[in-house]
Amino acid sequence: MTQDWREKLRGSGYRLTPQRELILRAVEDLGHATPDEVLARVREQSSAVNVSTVYRTLEVLEELGLVRHAHLSDRAPTYHSVTEHEHFHLVCRNCHRIVSVDPDVLAPLRERLRQEHAFVVDVGHLTVFGTCEECVPRA
Repeated sequence: MTQDWREKLRGSGYRLTPQRELILRAVEDLGHATPDEVLARVREQSSAVNVSTVYRTLEVLEELGLVRHAHLSDRAPTYHSVTEHEHFHLVCRNCHRIVSVDPDVLAPLRERLRQEHAFVVDVGHLTVFGTCEECVPRA
């Protein structure tokens, strides 16, 4: 984590708290994590953090552009750090494997949507569900 996220917090009027630092570090360490998974990781360091603190902090961190969320299941959103490259997700409905994909793969579709519908795709929130190669029934 760089000094930049601390400056973003302070510059937006938020205090830099140990809880916020623990939560951001947990998101970065876990890669893709639900709020409950973030809470479990944070509680390894501090029992003083509760689930509502995690949810509120994740909202603040997303508002500041430090984390993003995607819906990788029908349950809670999954958060990931923006220090990673921008990507979208493929989720296997059978084995639940998650694959991060470079947004350049979508360039033709993004351009077509822009031209035909004047629509700009938010790739970071995109999740495509299907079946991975390992789970596809062999004929």
